[in-house]
Amino acid sequence: MSFTRASGILLHPTSLPGGVGIGDLGQAAYDFVDFLEETGQSLWQVLPLGPTGYGDSPYQCFSAFAGNPLLICLDPLVGSGFLTQSDLASISGLSVESVDFGKVIETKIRLLAKAHVGFIELADEGTKADYLKFTEQAAWWLEDYATFRAIKDAHNGQEWTKWEPYLRDREDKALHFFRENHAVEISCHKFWQYLFFQQWLALAAYANKKGVRIIGDIPIFVAHDSADVWANPQLFYLDKEGNPTSVAGVPPDYFSETGQLWGNPLYRWELMAKDGYQWWIKRIRAALSLVDIVRLDHFRGFEKYWAVPATETTAVNGKWELGPGADLFNAIKNAFADEAGELPIIAEDLGLITPEVDALREQFNFPGMRVLQFSFGTDPDADKLKPYSFARNSVVYTGTHDNDTTLGWFSMQVNQPADGDAKLTEQEFAIKYLGSNGKELNWDFIRLALASVADSAIIPLQDVLGCGSEARMNTPARENGNWSWRFRAEQLTPELRQRLADLTEIYGRNRARLSKVVESISESISE
Repeated sequence: MSFTRASGILLHPTSLPGGVGIGDLGQAAYDFVDFLEETGQSLWQVLPLGPTGYGDSPYQCFSAFAGNPLLICLDPLVGSGFLTQSDLASISGLSVESVDFGKVIETKIRLLAKAHVGFIELADEGTKADYLKFTEQAAWWLEDYATFRAIKDAHNGQEWTKWEPYLRDREDKALHFFRENHAVEISCHKFWQYLFFQQWLALAAYANKKGVRIIGDIPIFVAHDSADVWANPQLFYLDKEGNPTSVAGVPPDYFSETGQLWGNPLYRWELMAKDGYQWWIKRIRAALSLVDIVRLDHFRGFEKYWAVPATETTAVNGKWELGPGADLFNAIKNAFADEAGELPIIAEDLGLITPEVDALREQFNFPGMRVLQFSFGTDPDADKLKPYSFARNSVVYTGTHDNDTTLGWFSMQVNQPADGDAKLTEQEFAIKYLGSNGKELNWDFIRLALASVADSAIIPLQDVLGCGSEARMNTPARENGNWSWRFRAEQLTPELRQRLADLTEIYGRNRARLSKVVESISESISE
């Protein structure tokens, strides 16, 4: 679908200030929404909100439907009596500068488990009824998820293929016996989901009231060690022990000479097609119950995906396989026909994009993505990435969660010699293109994004703050040290807020206030 001219900020909730060693859905999240409203932003883009698994990556979650318990704000649990002030006062040793996931998980899960005990002992009838209503409505995914997490806990976190065969293979008697004997543990995971959805939906409603729409993120693939694969093994290419026979990745590219070996199991698209892609329809519907717009990560994989034998150690020896293409999106569109017009979907169409991928995106009128850090290559074939070539129905970014910050990118390019005597570096070309002196390249990029013809412009908060490489959110192909960046509330100074608000108004992305700016300029000229 086409979006109205607007702009917003890319920031995952884990990067918010406050909380217990990690950003959460508490007051700082509401303050951030207020910041968006004040500066004229009407979009807030987040990363996947699911419970993180391997490497703490939001793109490797234990469920495509559950929320991340680490995002739960603990303060309301004190107000409900499920925790005490002394519980929170006992927290120590957690950084406010970055997320130490090991320490955060140890501390926060302990307190959330105690809150579950408090809930069982102290919850009033109204709260219990509300909880039961949630568990009944979400039972279609919640029962499998909570059971999966409880079994995983009982096996010291082992992946599901290493469980006893009768639990691995979901034998009815074994599951019934486990559920009877681990009812409290299963209830605990359900309770945490109840808290997450309660807090997230309240925050999302507040954002909408303030004129802010939330852009969520749906990874094309799911983690192998997830409730999704364990509960639906027939939908994936697995052997009889549940191990993938073929996994996802991408061939050698901008980020890695050996490609990226993601390791996610591949879908059996032909089987999914037989019931009209019901699993995917449920996934899209669940996402749109939490956010207003979804970004489909790795959109090119729906046309063709890179399949790598599971025995490979890099992604080099993969091959392209046909994806579901228009058949999937027609099924999704038909499923939503009575609820809305065009699907509120953004297609992440970065990397090696073929005419067939472009045609699929255009067939359904999905906006594509353009990233300014990719716009200044001097190769003639890169002309379509130049800002003057952007389409109106697109979303422009200064950078994404997978990129370095703009200042980090600029610094890297400064220290990189040009390829040959006649070639400009990307950094040199960017300065020429922008007419910049390079002293505030982050704001030059922000101005370029906001001024562009693209309907939507998204700026990572790191670029607004002028952060360097130390604030990079993710380095693809690096297994550790990602996803930990956080900002401090005092960094959002009045001067920064005003500067962002002014640019947003000048370039027509906050039309409600644009007339005031024009009026002010006219008065200044007349004087």
